[in-house]
Amino acid sequence: MSSLDLHARSLVICLGPGGVGKTTISAALAVRAAVLGCAVDVMTVDPAPRLLDALGLEADSSEPAEVHLDGLRHRSRRARLRALRLDPKRTFDSIITRYALSDGARDTILENRIYRNLSGALAGVADYMAMEKLLELAANPDTDLIVLDTPPAAEAIDFLDAPRRLLDLLNSRAVNLLGAPAGLFKSQLRIVDIAARAVLAAFDRVTGLHLLKDVQSFVRSFDGMYEGFSARATRAQEKLRAPDTAIVVVTTAESSRIVQAREFVAELEHAGLRVSAMVVNRVLAELPDAAELASAHIAPSLKKKLKRNLADYSALKKREEVSLTALRESLPKDAVLMVAPDLGREPRTIADLAEIGRSIRAA
Repeated sequence: MSSLDLHARSLVICLGPGGVGKTTISAALAVRAAVLGCAVDVMTVDPAPRLLDALGLEADSSEPAEVHLDGLRHRSRRARLRALRLDPKRTFDSIITRYALSDGARDTILENRIYRNLSGALAGVADYMAMEKLLELAANPDTDLIVLDTPPAAEAIDFLDAPRRLLDLLNSRAVNLLGAPAGLFKSQLRIVDIAARAVLAAFDRVTGLHLLKDVQSFVRSFDGMYEGFSARATRAQEKLRAPDTAIVVVTTAESSRIVQAREFVAELEHAGLRVSAMVVNRVLAELPDAAELASAHIAPSLKKKLKRNLADYSALKKREEVSLTALRESLPKDAVLMVAPDLGREPRTIADLAEIGRSIRAA
C-alpha cells in the first residue's frame, strides 16, 4: 500500500468499468486508511446491497454514518470511518436550503416543477451534486481523507467533467436571456431566440403547461446564487486536480477489461487528469509448488488430475502476467500498478474489506 501512500492524500477517486469491483476497492481503501489511523469518509454512488451490509449502512444513508471498526486494530484514536450513499435530490435540496437568499426564494425554487423534475431526473445533476457533496465533506477539518466511488467508466468522464459543464451553463447565453428582465430580454433576443420563444409559447397554448413562464421563473429564482454555484464549481475543478488527490483506475486482468482500462487512462490524460495508480482486482493467487505435488503420496489418479489442474492454472497465470506487463508499460509516468488478490468469496463484512485493503500491493 505504501506506493499509493494514503496518509499523503486528501482525496482518492476510484474509477473503472462496471463489474470489476470498483466500489469494493473504494470501500477497502477507505477501511485500510482508517486502520492506518486516518479519519475517513467514503462516498459511494451505487453500492450493491452486500456492500451496504458490509459497511453496516441502510439503503438511504445519504448523510455520513459511522462504520464500526469492531475487531479491527487501528493505530490512532483519530481513526474513524464514515460512509454514505450519494442522493442527488437530497443534496440539491440541501444546497438550495443553505444558499437561497431568503426563505421565500428557497420555497419558490423547491416548489417549482421544473426544479422538481430537474433535481431528480438528469444524470448531469447527479454528477454535479456528487461534487457539491465532495466539497461539503472536504470542508470538515476533522476529515483526513475522502474516498470517492464513481459511476462506471462509460459515464465517469462526464462525472468528472461536471464542474466545467456547470460553469459553461451558468455562463451561457440561454441562462442569461431566461433570467433577464422582460425589457432586456426583448432587446437582446435575436431571430433564433425569438423563434425558440415562439415555439415554447405555442407549445404552452396547446398544452396549457406554461413552460416558458416556469422556466423563466426557475432561472430567475436563482438570482444571487449563480456566483456561489460558479465559485464552488471552480473549487471542485481545483480539488480534482490538486497534488494530494489520487485518481485510481480499477480493472481486472481479462483482455477486454485491459483494453477498456487503457482507453480510459488515455481519456483521463486528454482531460488533463493525472492517473496516480491502477489497481488490477481479483488477481490469481501464486502458483503452488509443482515439486511438492510430484512428491506427494496420493493416489496416481488424483495426482494426474491435480497436475492437469495445475497446468491449466499455470496457463491462466501466465496470461495474467502478460496482461499486467502490458498495463505496466502503458501507464503514465509516475503512476503505479497495484494488484488486489482474489478474496475467493464475495466480501460481506468489514473484516472482508479490511482483508482486501491489506492485500493490495504494488505489482
